[in-house]
Amino acid sequence: MSTQLTWNMDSVFKGGSESEELQAFIGKIDEDISHAKELISDWNAENPDASRLNQFLDKREKAYDGLSEASTFARGLHSANVEDAAAAKVVNQLSHTGSRMSEVETLFMKKLKQVEDSKWETLLEDDQLVKSAFNLSEKRDQGKKLLSEKEEKIIQQLSLDGLEGMNNIYQSLVNSVRIPYEENGEVTTLSAGQAANKLTGHKDPKVRSKMLTVWEEAWRAKAPLFADTLNHLAGFRLQTYKLRGEDDFLNPPLEYNRLKKETLDTMWNTITENKPALVKFMNRKAQLMNKEKLGWSDIAAPLSLGSYEPKTYSFEEAQTFITDNFATFSNEMKELAETAFAENWVEAEDREGKRPGAYCANLPVSKQSRVFMTFSGTANNVSTLAHELGHAYHSHVMRDLPQLNRRYAMNVAETASTLSEMVISSATVDAAESIEEKIDLLDSKLSRSAVMFMNIHSRFLFEQRFYEKRQDGLVNEKELRSLMEEAQKEAFQNSLESYHPMFWASKLHFYITGVPFYNFPYTFGFLFSLGIYSYAKSQGESFETDYRNLLRDTASMSTEDLADKHLNVDLTQKDFWQSAIDEILSDVEEYMSLTEDFVE
Repeated sequence: MSTQLTWNMDSVFKGGSESEELQAFIGKIDEDISHAKELISDWNAENPDASRLNQFLDKREKAYDGLSEASTFARGLHSANVEDAAAAKVVNQLSHTGSRMSEVETLFMKKLKQVEDSKWETLLEDDQLVKSAFNLSEKRDQGKKLLSEKEEKIIQQLSLDGLEGMNNIYQSLVNSVRIPYEENGEVTTLSAGQAANKLTGHKDPKVRSKMLTVWEEAWRAKAPLFADTLNHLAGFRLQTYKLRGEDDFLNPPLEYNRLKKETLDTMWNTITENKPALVKFMNRKAQLMNKEKLGWSDIAAPLSLGSYEPKTYSFEEAQTFITDNFATFSNEMKELAETAFAENWVEAEDREGKRPGAYCANLPVSKQSRVFMTFSGTANNVSTLAHELGHAYHSHVMRDLPQLNRRYAMNVAETASTLSEMVISSATVDAAESIEEKIDLLDSKLSRSAVMFMNIHSRFLFEQRFYEKRQDGLVNEKELRSLMEEAQKEAFQNSLESYHPMFWASKLHFYITGVPFYNFPYTFGFLFSLGIYSYAKSQGESFETDYRNLLRDTASMSTEDLADKHLNVDLTQKDFWQSAIDEILSDVEEYMSLTEDFVE
């Protein structure tokens, strides 16, 4: 296994953020975009020719894959070093390149819209186009909602300093956040990424509680700036919806996720019915910590009973544990993880200057991925690493598909990642060498469920209510804090002793420009994956191929049709969601039984 904690970016482009190779590559992307625009501009929608449309799609794919390759590289460098001004400049450069590609995409959708229905059906009979019939029809439907080409171009150009500009401001604000941390009488200053690990991962509850206080203060000190940023980002989005005749701000994220509102409502309602079991778990965890109730920073914190201390993993141990346990589910998953480690796809070093969080990004030209995280040796870190490698596996199994058929939505994007994480978290529980260790690992597993059921739900409730208020005008920082705390109390059913009112500022997901409501897909993916995992256990080894086929279909049909085809379930009904939640309830009962003797 690799001992290197930093990723290899030179294998993508040599020279870092000032790479001449990268700039030459971006130049080729610009040429591909121009060529693609010419091809679709000349395509006659009144007499649609399949071969010419295929020529455009080939060029479009090359441009999109190139843009993804360059963006992953540049954003990766900036994530690993937020002080890298040259990387930030390239990220901005690629935003402009992406804007040009969006103009081509708008023209593409509007051209498809112009094709008569009878001619459309004939067009899709082409041997190449039939492979992407669902995706092309989806693009055609989207084209029907667009404004004129000129108006859409204006929106796209204004978004560079509007929507994207607000995101850039947010990134700059986060990079400037510094959190004081005292240890052994010495005060050091931590970046947001480093402090986040202390906030939820430190074994001492007093340290976590103090960290939450200074963490809140750090974000609150810049609250007016964060509030302005969030308001204008949402305002730009709402005005765009209004211009396009969209009167419900939930429709775009639902359409993006290819999900019915009925399915989303059924999921949340079933979760809410089952929350008392998670409250029972959290109350027991509080007892074990000698507290009346858990605080915000205690939910995912490690639990040590008696003389047991949570295991700390070296990076090499984490790699071995992941690959060994991936092999129990899928040989291909194991091989992909081994390649990722051997070729240094992972940026894991715990150091200053990195952005907070974790992600996996695709490199479609290199046919690789890159994983970003900060590894400090906890079991949660190992699960996070497995989660991101799951994303890499998802990209891997789709590499030979047309680009249109690889653009899966966020809710199903979390399928492979969350299932990979489940494989590892279940393996850690099974490998426990004592009751105390098993309790700790079950605790970690159930804490993840609490985050999905309650923390994510609070984000959804907050964002929904914020957008409702934002339609009537600006929402000030005091109102944002109030909305956030109210949403947290409702989602957690008033089960905590402390909350995180500034979460709306510290959570990047509220500021992501590409996907609004970057929250409910996580819970969806978690339960969908849990249902798949449960189904896989009943199928045995034969499920590996079925699972691979399911992942390959994630961008080629609606979510409901995906579940019906591969799992024979109806997502608009309660049954599937309850069957997935029952897996969690079983863990709760085991946790309650194992901890009974440790309660005073």
